[in-house]
Amino acid sequence: MPVELPVAPIPAQDPKKKKEKSGDEESKPAAAGKDAPGAKPTDEEELSEEDQALKNELEMLVERLQESDTRLYRPALEALRTLIRTSTSSMTSVPKPLKFLRPVYPSLQTLYESWPPSLDKALFAEILSVLAMTYSDTQPRGTLKYRLLGDEIVANIGGSSKDGEKKSDPGSWGHEYVRHIAAELGTEYAARKESESGVDDLIALSVTCSAFLLQHNAEADAVDLLEEVESIGEIVNLVDQNTYTRVCTYMVSCVNFLAPPDDLTFLETAHKLYVKYSKFPEALALAIRLYNPELIRQDFKAPANPSMKRQLAFIIARAGIPLEWVLDQDEDAEPLEEDLMECLCNSKLSTHFRAFGKDVGALEPKSLEDIYKSHLEQTRLPTTGGGDSARANLAGTFVNAFVNAGFGNDKLMAKADAGDSWVYKNKDHGVTSAAASLGMCVLWDTNDGLGEVDKYTYLNDEKIKGGALMATGMLQCNVRDENEAIVALLEDFVTDKSALLRRSAIVGLGMAYVGTHKDRILELLLPVVSDETVSMELCSLAALSVGFTFVGSCNGDIAATIVQALMERAESDSNQLDDKFTRFMLLGLGLLFVGGQDKSDVIIETLKIIQHPCSKQAQVIVEMCSFAGTSNVLNVQSMLHYCTEVVDKETGGDDIYQAYAVMGIALTAMGEDVGAEMALRTFSNLMHYGEPTVRRSVPLALALLSASNPQVGLIDTLSKYSHDSDIGVAMNAILAMGFIGAGTNNARLAQMLRQLAVYYHREPDALFIVRVSQGLLHMGKGTIGINPFFDDRNTMSKNAIAGLLATLLAFSDAKAFILSESHWMLFWLVMAMQPRFMMTLDEKLEMLPVTVRVGQAVDVVGQAGKPRTISGFQTHLSPVRLGYGDRAELGTEEYLSFASVLEGLVILTKNPGYEGEDSRMEL
Repeated sequence: MPVELPVAPIPAQDPKKKKEKSGDEESKPAAAGKDAPGAKPTDEEELSEEDQALKNELEMLVERLQESDTRLYRPALEALRTLIRTSTSSMTSVPKPLKFLRPVYPSLQTLYESWPPSLDKALFAEILSVLAMTYSDTQPRGTLKYRLLGDEIVANIGGSSKDGEKKSDPGSWGHEYVRHIAAELGTEYAARKESESGVDDLIALSVTCSAFLLQHNAEADAVDLLEEVESIGEIVNLVDQNTYTRVCTYMVSCVNFLAPPDDLTFLETAHKLYVKYSKFPEALALAIRLYNPELIRQDFKAPANPSMKRQLAFIIARAGIPLEWVLDQDEDAEPLEEDLMECLCNSKLSTHFRAFGKDVGALEPKSLEDIYKSHLEQTRLPTTGGGDSARANLAGTFVNAFVNAGFGNDKLMAKADAGDSWVYKNKDHGVTSAAASLGMCVLWDTNDGLGEVDKYTYLNDEKIKGGALMATGMLQCNVRDENEAIVALLEDFVTDKSALLRRSAIVGLGMAYVGTHKDRILELLLPVVSDETVSMELCSLAALSVGFTFVGSCNGDIAATIVQALMERAESDSNQLDDKFTRFMLLGLGLLFVGGQDKSDVIIETLKIIQHPCSKQAQVIVEMCSFAGTSNVLNVQSMLHYCTEVVDKETGGDDIYQAYAVMGIALTAMGEDVGAEMALRTFSNLMHYGEPTVRRSVPLALALLSASNPQVGLIDTLSKYSHDSDIGVAMNAILAMGFIGAGTNNARLAQMLRQLAVYYHREPDALFIVRVSQGLLHMGKGTIGINPFFDDRNTMSKNAIAGLLATLLAFSDAKAFILSESHWMLFWLVMAMQPRFMMTLDEKLEMLPVTVRVGQAVDVVGQAGKPRTISGFQTHLSPVRLGYGDRAELGTEEYLSFASVLEGLVILTKNPGYEGEDSRMEL
């Protein structure tokens, strides 16, 4: 029996009256609407002739579906489908057919249930699916329900029909319908997962909808849909030449907001897409973020073009990737060309940097007075006695080293007259740092630099010799050494009788081979870590240097050795672990897991066995290193929890782990703008309500969060903290001012530091930190930065993180280290130092000046069309200096770039299709 449908007819309007009304339209008063005074409210909206005709036709078709003659069903359904599809409406109104059919939707549902399975029923389900959009508030997921029912019927009986009917495309019903289904798919998928039901049909429909979205410029919606149904890998087969760029850009920008393991899945999927379309620099950048040796090797070998291969070598060298990851281990394999090997090893970095310095006018050495500008200070600083004079000379050592870093021509050390070297104007332990500073002056210069340093290694003075050993390692930092020359120079001193020379050699090796994963370093230093007879200082520094060398490797064997050494020392004499140097041993352990996320879980659990306060410190350090740069919200919450714990010092509690937890918040949030903004608010609260240990660490965390990025608000905050009543907070704030302005020559910061020099002229410790910060601010005369992010702020350098963390950890107790005899720890910053330039080279790797535009980077993810990627740009001739947040692009189309991001060393090639100005004028 057919089901009766209660179709409520709307009173029809007399056409004649309608015409009369329309004729009098102009004579009506303007206020004669429904809200006009005296107007009668109407129960029903009046319909035009066209609408009434459409309504009558829809009612007639609905009645046909009730007839007993099944032959009427198909034509009626087809007519309904046509009317719904061809209806038009404004963006803010519901299409007329859906509006008129809404009252009979519940009855149509009942009628649907009474039909036997058939292809007609499948079409009926499809129409109900569309109508369900108007009932989505009271009957959720109805659109998806009937879409799946219709597909199921077609799948069951469609294949056996004569026509071999296939499932209809959801996209044929329009964009809004697909969006409805996409919204309901995520909810349904989550519900089924919870009830452990099958989800294959949902995934298949998601793929179909995503294909439609990709074809209609809704790449972000397609990615979101596949992410919700945990099938993001399917997108690799759906994108084409026109859509893959926008899809990849959106996916990479989402990574910071995803929880593990979805973040890695997104990177891997985007990497596959870039490889599929031969975008080698973009693919390599993602492989580096994944820190996957196999992918890095594949991407490096993929291009056949030698210039592209050299460009990839520059990217690998900038990221500090171990050479063994990209070189063939097979002995029969052909060695790489010499110029390609030079690119991989960063061998010409010093040459390029000095050429850049010459181009921007930064080649001339700066004196200490050029930096201090004492004549601008409001009151001249009083001349101090001999003791303070030695401290002032020591400060001058670091200022000179940082300011003239890399140029090899400073007047105090590198180019000083014989016997007039700055080394001899220092005394006691200051001599060591003075000799070591030479390594900073000849930074990256492996040819002439070793000769400069070598003359100090033959002196009888042990302190000078120790500094020279550090300098030997320092100058090689971030430059790969294929022949292991530095190991040959330093290895004998690792077992020397002199503790000072042993320490210097160990520290030098750590700086020279940061991020190289060299097994030779392991053979030299791991026995020192395991040896219980060695002092805690040497043991900790050896563990730290191993951590530098194997940063981010997640090497379980090394981690187990360090943990074992901690356990043995805790059992034999737990007082050894009270040593101030223990924190560097713990940092060495943490550095192994930088960016490793959950890979450190086993080690963290093992550390809980150690019965000593350093166990808690180790857990915090390993945990914060594991999530460095990931923006992991749960980790930030964990660190905050540590910060708010109440420590009972009377019972022997140690709250130093809270200082590390504060830095852990910054370390996790850095590199992602939203997370960094939230972290700043958190630090403000910690500064107001935190314990003294927490408050002293807040400036250090701010330094880490915004290295070489002097934001105005942050400058003001640190300026306020630099006058804090707690001298520890004040000194750390002054240092943080140097960190956030490192290499920027920021005039406002320079003025503030000059004022602080006057303010603290009676505080030798604070004045020393002010001078160091002045040196940092003018690092490399404004050509070197310490921000760990590169590749348009998308990729984090693990080597730089290691250098920043080691230096800041020394400031967690400045009086015990930097302001005592371990001021040389400031040189660990060399691992984070990189030139802030963009230099263009031709295919022969010679300098090629071209016109480039430099401006503030604009986030264009998800924007329609081809929007500008920079704003407020200025046009320069390369090479150019790039600040944090700057982005460069070629000014003309005369050349094409092999790099996807114009940063660092960029190789260009002539554009074969370019018509110059001359040829256009001739035409």
